[in-house]
Amino acid sequence: MSDVSAQPAGRDDFARIPAEDVDSVRRAVVVTASTRAAAGLYEDRSGAIVVDRLRAWGFETPDAVVVSDGEATGAAMKIALAAEPDLLVTTGGTGLRPDDRTPEVTRPLLEAEVPGIGEAIRAAGIAKGVPTAMLSRGLAGVVGGTLVVNLPGSTGGVRDALDVLEDVVTHAVDQLRGGDH
Repeated sequence: MSDVSAQPAGRDDFARIPAEDVDSVRRAVVVTASTRAAAGLYEDRSGAIVVDRLRAWGFETPDAVVVSDGEATGAAMKIALAAEPDLLVTTGGTGLRPDDRTPEVTRPLLEAEVPGIGEAIRAAGIAKGVPTAMLSRGLAGVVGGTLVVNLPGSTGGVRDALDVLEDVVTHAVDQLRGGDH
């Protein structure tokens, strides 16, 4: 389990990669917003699912950073964004509970929102027969060259969301790097 003081991998951490391959490396950071997991009351499972899937897609991804809901999530996101990853995924804190504040700490960081991602994730959940998927308030957007996506905290919701992202996330990262449509 990581905490907010953990530093995500930065560009300097990829010095072992030959110079001609550096631009082909895609880097991602995962932040889990869970007060109970951060307190050690249970193991973070949703962040681990995201990390495993991103690694399978070829992203260099350290283990998830686990922090409390709310402002600690925003602080962890700022640290992650300072390392300029291609992708920052959060899991948790997107529901209606009073401490679910991930969208509120995400929105001020975004330079541009990409509402279609959140809409597609919610629609996919509803199509799978999970009507509560419409209650997720997750956002997606861009900060510099980083795509930021909020996922729900449930393991089922994370898996469903990743199924949606699988077909578009690499293309989105390539576009942020200046690639064509």
